[in-house]
Amino acid sequence: MVAELLFTVKKAWYESGMICLLMSDNKEIRFPVGVNIKLKNATDEQRNHIEIICGGTGLHWSDLDEDLSVTGIIEGRYGY
Repeated sequence: MVAELLFTVKKAWYESGMICLLMSDNKEIRFPVGVNIKLKNATDEQRNHIEIICGGTGLHWSDLDEDLSVTGIIEGRYGY
């Protein structure tokens, strides 16, 4: 049995060194780009080109070939 997330991402953006997520329950989650090597070394334009994928359970940066899951972000796993 696969557990479903209670909340999903409805909006994602880059702002002042932070990736910002607006969740379906209207809470915001933010994390610094410095915790992910690809985001850290990206341009602001690349950082802000975020696609919400998998029904709101994941994020994709096509310019950077990077994907993060909402579960991973909540658990503090931000990729490499």
